[in-house]
Amino acid sequence: MTDFCSYRKDIKNAAHRPKSGRGILFYPIFSVMGAIFLFGCKEKSSENQSEPIVLQQRLRARIQTLDPMDVRDTTGTCVASDIFDTLYDYDYLKRPYQLIPVLASAMPTISDDGKCYTIPIRRDVYFHDDKCFPDGGGRLLKAQDFIFAWKRIADIKTRSVSWWILSHRIVGLDEFREYSKTCEPGKVDYDRPVEGLKALDDYTLQVGLIRPWPQFIFWMAYIATAPVAREAVEYYGPEIGFHPLGTGAFKVDRWLSGAFVEASRHPRYHNVAYPSEGEPGDAEAGLLADAGKPLPFVDKVAWRIVIEDQPRWRLFLKGIIDLTSIPKDNFGQVFTAGLQMNEEFTRRGIRMTTFDEPCTFWVSFNMNDPVLGQNKPLRQAISFSIDRKRFLQIFFDGRGHEAFGFIPPVMPGYDPNIIAISNSRYDLAKANECLTEALKVAGGKIPRMRLAIGGQDSTNRQMCQYIQRCISSIGLETEIELFDWPTFLEKMRKGDMQMFIAGWTADYPDVESFLQLFYSKNIPYPNEFAYSNPRVDAIFEKISTMPDCPERTALYCEAQKIVNEDVPCAFTFHRSNFIMYHKWVKNLKPNSYKNEMAGWGMSKYYRIDPQKREEYQRKYR
Repeated sequence: MTDFCSYRKDIKNAAHRPKSGRGILFYPIFSVMGAIFLFGCKEKSSENQSEPIVLQQRLRARIQTLDPMDVRDTTGTCVASDIFDTLYDYDYLKRPYQLIPVLASAMPTISDDGKCYTIPIRRDVYFHDDKCFPDGGGRLLKAQDFIFAWKRIADIKTRSVSWWILSHRIVGLDEFREYSKTCEPGKVDYDRPVEGLKALDDYTLQVGLIRPWPQFIFWMAYIATAPVAREAVEYYGPEIGFHPLGTGAFKVDRWLSGAFVEASRHPRYHNVAYPSEGEPGDAEAGLLADAGKPLPFVDKVAWRIVIEDQPRWRLFLKGIIDLTSIPKDNFGQVFTAGLQMNEEFTRRGIRMTTFDEPCTFWVSFNMNDPVLGQNKPLRQAISFSIDRKRFLQIFFDGRGHEAFGFIPPVMPGYDPNIIAISNSRYDLAKANECLTEALKVAGGKIPRMRLAIGGQDSTNRQMCQYIQRCISSIGLETEIELFDWPTFLEKMRKGDMQMFIAGWTADYPDVESFLQLFYSKNIPYPNEFAYSNPRVDAIFEKISTMPDCPERTALYCEAQKIVNEDVPCAFTFHRSNFIMYHKWVKNLKPNSYKNEMAGWGMSKYYRIDPQKREEYQRKYR
């Protein structure tokens, strides 16, 4: 999933939003500031029902959409995954990660040839209440809702960013996409049969695959495959992305673009209980105290959008938000030596958890660009000029890992010796040697290039400036382009940027999640590089039908070497995540595939002690 260091206006019955991904709305500042104050109001236990218990989250960028088929970044997924449930999800406590049924009532029955999945659907799941339904109440989920959602992805008129997931996978779905090309927008017949998508009855979904696809089970836990109510799509039309209507534990109440999202408990949330089993140490850590109790534990979730690091950090220290990551300028404040927390934080009851993420970040090169695309020595020179170790020291206090390829250290197949053959390493002598060759290829001086990043906060600006300085150290000129996150995603999709800083967090525990980024049929998304190599394509197509095995691991390691040789990007770092949270937050356990825990379907597991929060706020605000 695309990743990078990616308030509330209380107007009755109103959800304010832009009319398009680029639209900007301006509101009186007193409304936003009043909303920020309201977020901090004291709460009381839900037992006496006097005040709702609110989980206070934070986001670092504006949300582009909450339509599952178009959510493609960590910010949108943080919220959407609490609003929409999927057929399966990862057990909250067990490690290694294990898929469990959520909207499905059991794991799928898979045919002997691996091409037919039969999935039983729960009979007690309701969509959120909404005026799009005849009586205003949410109706029962049916197998047909998954078929409708997946046909929407295939419909070329919707321009869904998720088509690459299902393309050439399901029998008849590519033909449905071709049919949609002949229709006017909004006139596609979603009742048109697709051979590989069948509702055997209201509660049995059957999926027929063109060829075996062992990773299909992972995608049934991915937000894009969440069910969507046809009534909602027909009622809200093009605005459906701003009226998210799912079956998840929380329903969006208010959404002010660029400021906040607020959601409340789904009153008819199906019978889901907190897990009764985990891994060794969970019981001792208090993570099984709520075993078997119904979810969710909080009444509301509020995500306030705070772009800059320091305001976000101050809100956390005042107890206004419940958990956050550590900004680059505050590592020295948090740690005394090694990973030991400063005693001031311990005295306040602030806790920390850390884990290595399955993510890789890079400087992307647009392979269609006339300056970069045909000049491999130039791309090599830029890559060799980047001091990755110094980057980690400046922005992450030295924590994290230099990236020499796309496979993160936490995933199988990671090769610690890849540095010896990698074009993604710091070597100024090699950079200057490659630049000499690049000038010959260019036939003269290299023109000033453009380096972009998504996010206009000071940290992102500084990261971009750091890369700019590295490149200038070998005599190349670049100008910086800073875009807000939605605009950045749109420009990436259109291939409008020359060089840009980006990255990817694995959507599931398989290296295929990274290899798909370099598959030519996934241009322009998620293959943001416009990269094409027939051998990489062949490897991707082969591993996509293979179960996990040593031969498969060897193949994606081979693909990584080819990508390294071709240099469609300069790999830079793998992130280590440090999450700070207050003592009143219970049941918090990191999930490497859920990025920073700002939602991601995990809010329903958290328990908040409002009395401890109120005591802290009286003392430190």
